[in-house]
Amino acid sequence: MDSGQTGGKLSELIKKAISDCELTQAEHDEILAAASEDHVIDSQERALLAQLQELISNGTVKKVR
Repeated sequence: MDSGQTGGKLSELIKKAISDCELTQAEHDEILAAASEDHVIDSQERALLAQLQELISNGTVKKVR
């Protein structure tokens, strides 16, 4: 899978977490797996992960069990 495909998949997973304002451990694991699927975390993927982390930090997205 090339970087663009990985970034697209990662983007969709993060959008889902943002849309329901919750992030389960399984979703978190899936997001991390998607980011590292091609063994390279490029700048687009880093930006998406940073955005998700910011939303978790400010309480917009809550981590749930």
